[in-house]
Amino acid sequence: MRLYTFEVSTVFGNHQRLGAELPKNGKILDLNLAYSFMLSERDDHPCAAKLADVLVPPDILMLLQNGQFGLSAITEALDYFAGLGTGSDDARGRNGETLLYNMAEIQIMAPVPRPLSIRDTVGFLGHIRGAMAPNPIPPVYEEIPAIYYKGNVHSVVGPEVDVIWPEFGDSLDYELEVAAVIGRQGVNIEESDALDHVFGYTIFNDVSARTQQYKDMEGMLGPTKGKDFDTGNIMGPALVTADEFDPQASHEMTARVNGEEWSRGNLNQMDNGFAAIISYISRHETLYPGDIIGSGTVTTGCGAELRKFPVPGDTVELEVEGIGVLRNRFVKQS
Repeated sequence: MRLYTFEVSTVFGNHQRLGAELPKNGKILDLNLAYSFMLSERDDHPCAAKLADVLVPPDILMLLQNGQFGLSAITEALDYFAGLGTGSDDARGRNGETLLYNMAEIQIMAPVPRPLSIRDTVGFLGHIRGAMAPNPIPPVYEEIPAIYYKGNVHSVVGPEVDVIWPEFGDSLDYELEVAAVIGRQGVNIEESDALDHVFGYTIFNDVSARTQQYKDMEGMLGPTKGKDFDTGNIMGPALVTADEFDPQASHEMTARVNGEEWSRGNLNQMDNGFAAIISYISRHETLYPGDIIGSGTVTTGCGAELRKFPVPGDTVELEVEGIGVLRNRFVKQS
């Protein structure tokens, strides 16, 4: 499944919804309303809307907390609509609610607009080698499967949102990554079981103010302001469920600046895969549905490795095979 968090305009203001892309026509099905519609039409359920609000809420975090119950419910709704064939194209809710949207009618947001937590790791050692060249990388990167820091959940934005260039960002950089969204609680997770705790995957652009980052890291407390500013954590466009996206398989990853390819790599080049990373992070620390874990930057997947950076006004596109394209413009406010 390809899930989207999106906003629709109403007379009462913008409302956040949760939808799934229909393979047959690319339209977005409002999952909460679709499940309610199914219960009403198929079962004549007297509490269809209330039950839908519980099992398939329009908030992705609440859905993740429902675990397999929520996933089964949205699968049931999608199967029901597929069974309607062309009859579903004009379907509306019992009170006339819109169930289907064209992409152009809605504003796509980050799949998890306010995650419980963000941890970003170093899954690709080639990225560190390239960024630190000609100096060797510290041995710790090869000794620990998940060197990571925790990010700011309040700076998450989605596709097509302008990245506001911070005043301290003289070298603002993109980072081409994939993020795993945790869907099942666990602690001290075995590596062999780790991927079973992932609900799905999305694209992650970990925007970095390099000069500030290098200065801050001398203090040995992490990148701090170098990776902590508004609009600095970009995710999207879709959240692809784990049954349709194998992080150990081949997935081409590319970055383009103003349409020109700057970076190319593959997710299967991770030295420390998501299973090892999740297992390590969960040591004596519980992971919860809605936590996000980044893969780290794919080798060559940032300007720091290429020794060139985007400039104000540039449009950065990150593409991951099987997920889509995450597009944003870097803007410097006057």
